[in-house]
Amino acid sequence: MAELQFFTGTMDSGKSTLALQTNHNHAARGRVGRIFTTHDRAGESILSSRLGLQHDAIEVHPDFNFWRYVVDTLTHGGRIDYLICDEAQFFTADQIDQLARVVDELQIDVFAFGILTDFRTMLFPGSARLVELADRVLVLQVEALCWCGKRATHNARTENGAMVVEGEVIVVGDVDAVDEAPADVAYEVLCRQHHRRRLTAARAKAVSMAPEPLPFG
Repeated sequence: MAELQFFTGTMDSGKSTLALQTNHNHAARGRVGRIFTTHDRAGESILSSRLGLQHDAIEVHPDFNFWRYVVDTLTHGGRIDYLICDEAQFFTADQIDQLARVVDELQIDVFAFGILTDFRTMLFPGSARLVELADRVLVLQVEALCWCGKRATHNARTENGAMVVEGEVIVVGDVDAVDEAPADVAYEVLCRQHHRRRLTAARAKAVSMAPEPLPFG
């Protein structure tokens, strides 16, 4: 029986790498699939991993209809055994419903990959619908780490190095490297405690380097 599977984790936990590996494993066994993504850090119509791997993909816009695409492909003699859907948190709730219909009525496996919550700690609509409909929700076992060493559970957005909790939900950026200057817009994974305190790695470093007050007043 085909399944709708949702693989989730914070940024930097290897979701896109797993998506590419999943496609490789199925293709190596002679199965024919399609890869979909949206708002990938590498640009339009590309599924990329931070490890440097990438694959051509079909860009999913808000008006894209998965059911119509699959039915049209099959009607014209094409073959589809599975779908790989990366950055699925950005899909609309209707598109997730379409994927579930593809699984149930056409018996085509769907493997979706995405993060649960945005930088405000609120569920993405696409991820919320996947949790509601998926046959299986699997949390990735590769744990991203907060700067303090604890398991990272939240995605933080930074602007010029400062954490923000307001703004557009979808702004493309990447996880900042520790040894690079802060980007205009970037992301950082934090534990819940430091996300609540808005204490990013850069801010923690600045605080630790601040001079101690003199022991007299």
